[in-house]
Amino acid sequence: MGRGDKRTKKGKIAIGSYGVSRNKKAIKAQLKRANSKPAPAVESVVVAEKPKVKRAPKKRETTAE
Repeated sequence: MGRGDKRTKKGKIAIGSYGVSRNKKAIKAQLKRANSKPAPAVESVVVAEKPKVKRAPKKRETTAE
């Protein structure tokens, strides 16, 4: 009961055929259900961005020798 068996799902996949063990309609319906999950509802809330604070440049320390 494995890859060479025509009666199992694994065998149908290996051969590339569809049948009772691997029904094409059932597979398509399953994929459709998995892909059609509704997206979570997200409320669009506008958040005011804080204005960027302009900072004075750092003073460089000079070393006098």
